[in-house]
Amino acid sequence: MFEVLVFVYENYWRGDACPEWDSLERKLNAVGFDDEEIQEALAWLSDLKAATLGAGLSQRPSEHRDVTHLSDPALHQPSPDSMRIYSTKEQTHLGAACLSFIGFLEGLGVLSIPMREIVLDRALATSGDPVSLDDLKIIVLMVYWSFGEEPDALLLDELCDNTTTRVAH
Repeated sequence: MFEVLVFVYENYWRGDACPEWDSLERKLNAVGFDDEEIQEALAWLSDLKAATLGAGLSQRPSEHRDVTHLSDPALHQPSPDSMRIYSTKEQTHLGAACLSFIGFLEGLGVLSIPMREIVLDRALATSGDPVSLDDLKIIVLMVYWSFGEEPDALLLDELCDNTTTRVAH
């Protein structure tokens, strides 16, 4: 499924630039992806689209993107003293590396609370215990993609860089 997601990310620069599911499915079949993998990815993308629209932060020209106007109180900006406690299921499914990476992105201020919750939701919707860090990075990219945002260059480098071949200076 993640290969399909990467293909979609690379070929459609934003979520709203992506064709309808039928057209996308035909394109993915023509490229040579397995039908089961395509169906899994399309279902995952459909749920991502619903989560993005539900968060009220999708990029639409006529809307202001202000977290304080969201209808779901759980998505409001927390107080400075608040802390996100991960459930046992989240801890097991994500593992220490992924949870640390999410904390790292939050600490940098590049992963908002609504985006974090969608990343968690989409990560929990994948198979594998724990989710690999590389797969989580793809999920983060897809969440940015669904919001119509491009990560800044340093974040994009962190998300796309292969750390096993990185040479320390």
